[in-house]
Formats: sequence, C-alpha cells, structure tokens
Amino acid sequence: MAKEYKIEINKRDAIGKKEVKKLRSEGNIPGVFYSRESNESIPFQVDKKHFNEALKSGANLFNISVGKNKQVVIFKAAQYHPVTDEILHLDFYGIKMDEVITVKVPINFIGQAPGVKDEGGVLNTALTVLDISCLPLEIPDFFEVDISKLNIGDTIRVSDLEVDEKFKFETAEDVLIVSVTQPMKEEEATTDEEDAEFLDGDAAEASDGEEAKTSGSDDKDDSKSEGNS
Repeated sequence: MAKEYKIEINKRDAIGKKEVKKLRSEGNIPGVFYSRESNESIPFQVDKKHFNEALKSGANLFNISVGKNKQVVIFKAAQYHPVTDEILHLDFYGIKMDEVITVKVPINFIGQAPGVKDEGGVLNTALTVLDISCLPLEIPDFFEVDISKLNIGDTIRVSDLEVDEKFKFETAEDVLIVSVTQPMKEEEATTDEEDAEFLDGDAAEASDGEEAKTSGSDDKDDSKSEGNS
C-alpha cells in the first residue's frame, strides 16, 4: 500500500543560472511541478533537508500545496550532481487518485537459488526495477521475485511472474530478470592462459626469425658493397 507524505514547497521566481545556483547555496532544491489537469508547469523550490526527510519516509505519494490548491504528486525524475550525487533538480507530476498511473517499482529477490548454493553456479541479475501500472494508493514498495527454485540454466522473465489483477506490468514480457549460469571452469581458464603463452612464444620466435633474416640480408648487402669497392 502506498504511503503519503506532506511536502512544503514554494513557488520559485529564480529561473536564470546564477539565480538557481544562489538558491542551491541557500539549502534549497529547484524543481518543476507538472499539473495533471491543465498541463501547466510551475517552477518551485523545496528545502533540501525537508525533502531528504520525505525520501527517508519511504513514501510513494507526496501532498503539496500550489498556491491555494492542494495536490497529490509523484516524484517522477531528478537530476544529480555527477560527483557528489546531490540532487540538483526535481520533477513532480500531479495525479488523480482514481486514475491509473505507471511507476517504477524495485525488485526484491527472496530465497536462495540451489544452482548457486548447491551447484556452484553464478546468479546474474539483469533487471532491478519493474514498470507497473496501478491506482496511486496501490503502489507497492517493491515487487518480490522468488529465486529459491533456480538451478543452473534456469531463468526468470517478466512473463514468469504472477501478479495481482490490480497491477499490470508495462515492462515487456520477454525481458530477462534473473538467471543462474555455469561458472567458467578452472581448466578452461588455465587452457586459455596456456594458449596465450603459446601464441606469445610463437610471436617471439617469429620476431627473432625476422630479425635474423634482416640481419643476414644486411650482411649480404655489406659484402656486395665491399666487393664493388
């Protein structure tokens, strides 16, 4: 079940690069609210500490006030600093509680795969997030995928998952989620190394042969030169 959290935001007048930089230095995060009803976009700012508290709450839905209007929104996108991972910009999208929306839900793997535990296989995770459509209040915190029956060579795709009728997967059915594969044998790795050494040896011998051939050719040229003189 989705959790809600109230966020205090303020309309933002700072639009230019310098103004936005100053806004961030004062402990705020700039963002844009996109209205569901009017397709209007409204620049806003939110206190960084307050928003971090909202993230820690684990909420899926956020209650905000835009002017005199109260609105339920989802946290749709964010821009992060490439070095510090600090949030630089936010996008909030307004929603209606009685309309289906599409959100990204993290995958939680449960159980231990026999192919890994007993057979020495390798667990390969290909997907960590699923796109799911549902009503806002039905947004799950995560979606469980049981790997306790996976042996070596087994896979789980989106089409293999059982889902409640209140959810619809938007991720393609043939997309791979997780698999267990055979590890590379030590003998194969050793053989590859020996082959590499053998090839290196051949290359070295060929190089020595070329040098000897070149040297012999140079000696002949020197002899001819002496004879002509």
